[in-house]
Amino acid sequence: MQPVFSIIIPAHNEEAALVATLDRLIESANMLNEPYEIIVVDDDSSDGTAAIAQQRNAQVVSVKLRQIAAVRNAGAKHASGTYLIFVDADTLVPEPTLWAAAEALRGGAAGGGALVRFDDDVPMLAQAIGYAAAELFYWFRIATGCFVFARRDAFEAVGGFDERFYASEEVWLSKALKRHGRFVVLRDVVITSGRKIRMHGMLGLLGTMLRLAISGPRAWQRRDGLDFWYDGRREPPPHPQPPLQ
Repeated sequence: MQPVFSIIIPAHNEEAALVATLDRLIESANMLNEPYEIIVVDDDSSDGTAAIAQQRNAQVVSVKLRQIAAVRNAGAKHASGTYLIFVDADTLVPEPTLWAAAEALRGGAAGGGALVRFDDDVPMLAQAIGYAAAELFYWFRIATGCFVFARRDAFEAVGGFDERFYASEEVWLSKALKRHGRFVVLRDVVITSGRKIRMHGMLGLLGTMLRLAISGPRAWQRRDGLDFWYDGRREPPPHPQPPLQ
C-alpha cells in the first residue's frame, strides 16, 4: 500500500539513541490510521545504526555525505509519501504531536514544526534557554531541525533543504516554505536529547552560538567551526534497550 506519510531520520552512529526514537515513532505513527514508512538515512555509520533500523522494519538508505541537509534530501528522494516528516535520531515524537502535524498537512499547510524541549538530564539554565529559544522559533514561525514536516510538492518546489548550509538548514527551509504557503509551528512538543550540552557544556554551547551569530550566514556554510554538530561524539545508552515487542 502506498504510504501517505514518509518519516525520514538522518543518522550517523546513532545506535544508542535510535532504538527509543524508532519505538516511540512507530507507536505514534500507528495512531495515524494511514499507511506510513520510516526511512533511516544511514550516513557512513560504523556502529549498529542500520541493523537497529532494519530490526524495526525501517527502510535503510546508505550514504556517505556527512552534511545534514544533503542527508535529509537523500531521504526525501527515496520517500514515497505525500507528506514528509523529518525527525532527528535522538528525538521522541509523542502521538499528539505527530497527529497535529498530520492534521496540519492534511489541512493544506506547506510545512511546519513543533515546540522542542530537552530531556530532563540537562542543567536548569539550559532548560530555560531552550524554552526561550523554542518560544522565539514559535513566534517567528521557524521549525527547529529535530522535527520538520512538509508537503512533498511544497518541499520539492522550494528545492528541499539548502545544501549550501552545514547547519541551520531548517531555518532556510522554513523561510522558503513560508513564501510558498502556510507554515505552522505547533504548540505540541517533541523531546530531544540534551547530549550536546552534556558533552560540550553550557559554555561550549553559548560560545558556539555567539561566534556564529557574529560571523553571519557564511559561517554555517562550511564544516570548520561546527564541531558542536559534526564532531561525531555520542553518549552511550543509559541502560540496555529492550527489543520492540
